[in-house]
Amino acid sequence: MAKPVPRPTPTEQPFYDACAAGKLVLQRCQSCSHVLFYPRTHCDTCQSDQLVWEDTSGAGTIASYTVVHRGVSPDFEAPYVIALVDLAEGPRMMSQIIDADPEALAVGLSVKVDFAVWSEDITLPVFRLHPALDDEAS
Repeated sequence: MAKPVPRPTPTEQPFYDACAAGKLVLQRCQSCSHVLFYPRTHCDTCQSDQLVWEDTSGAGTIASYTVVHRGVSPDFEAPYVIALVDLAEGPRMMSQIIDADPEALAVGLSVKVDFAVWSEDITLPVFRLHPALDDEAS
């Protein structure tokens, strides 16, 4: 069993292209200003199809997380952390927290986006702890 690799649809492709370029982008509805994640053809708030891609800050906070101690296959080296990240722009994204001691994690900690090459064609957003953001908020 190998790591599953997304097969982007035309609607999703701009998201993956931006990730490959080291940028996290989200869609914003031009009708109601709602920011969306995951990529869609219509706004999930007002149903408008007037969506544009925008760069994000890449900042977020941990909303919830779990530490996986037994990977589903040798392709997933355990332990690893899966988290729900509340992005500064509003949407919640499921991703991985990398290069962090699981014991040091807590809900509410600040994270910043980074990118992991998943395959030859796919780069995914992952997150790292970003203590400077917590210091600024204090």
